[in-house]
Amino acid sequence: MRELAELRDVVQEWCALEQDAQETAELIELVIQEEDYSLAEELHTKIDQLSSQLGKSEFQIMFDGDYDLRDVVLAVHAGAGGVDSQDWADMLLRMYIRWAERSHRQAEVLEVTPGEEAGIKSALIEIKGKYAYGYLKSERGVHRLVRLSPFDADHARHTSFALVEILPEVKDPVEIDIRSEDLKVDTFGSSGPGGQHMQKTDSAVRITHIPTGIIATCQSQRSQLQNKEAAMKVLHARLLEIEMKKRAAEQSKLKGAHASAGWGNQIRSYVLHPYKMIKDHRTNYETSNATSVLDGDIDELSEAYLRWSVGKD
Repeated sequence: MRELAELRDVVQEWCALEQDAQETAELIELVIQEEDYSLAEELHTKIDQLSSQLGKSEFQIMFDGDYDLRDVVLAVHAGAGGVDSQDWADMLLRMYIRWAERSHRQAEVLEVTPGEEAGIKSALIEIKGKYAYGYLKSERGVHRLVRLSPFDADHARHTSFALVEILPEVKDPVEIDIRSEDLKVDTFGSSGPGGQHMQKTDSAVRITHIPTGIIATCQSQRSQLQNKEAAMKVLHARLLEIEMKKRAAEQSKLKGAHASAGWGNQIRSYVLHPYKMIKDHRTNYETSNATSVLDGDIDELSEAYLRWSVGKD
């Protein structure tokens, strides 16, 4: 029923576009027949609107993957580069949260492991909204940052790396069969912010999937039940990722080859010194507006990737 509702929305969008096209054609015919050029301004406006709507609808055709319409669980991991890489992972986390806000999607931080001095070692966030996975699948891979390090006394130029994972939401637990006897559930006191309640009670939850060794942890919610539900959602997503890897026909589209967060594996470079430039090494898309991108304006990068990826798989 959910899939039917999603497909119905797509059909309705194209029906509305067809209706707009018919109205525009009728207006053009009226202007020609009546030679009433007072309607020219209105006609230009309708043509511009129709062109814009058509471009958006045509672009959405590229969201043809099985999971493109779904919400996502996004993971960020600091890689090579020490404290700078942990700060870089924190910058990427903020970038994706800002993207969600800009695109009117909901972002919730599920788990954060702080760095020793600054930044984060890793983080998990859930982003909800239409085509969230479709847009963010372009972010999967190693991201490289070049800048003057704020953590270097000599203020020298440093290169750091972070790995981003994109996991599609499991909408129905039936998709992934998890037996209760295969789970080990541990509770412990939350170590993060949240007030006295979270610090005094064992509200944090760690779930271990024994057959695979996958561990999902959540301590961002106030109650143990909420944390368990969030951890199970992450576990479902990670097991779905494993299932996706088993499907040879979809492997390159949905997962791609594993890459360590270090030299030679980056999908995108963010250069902030001696000049500002962001370049995606798969599509060769470049922009000098690094500030805007790091503030969440990544749609053009995502769209360039989607256009580039058509026919690649």
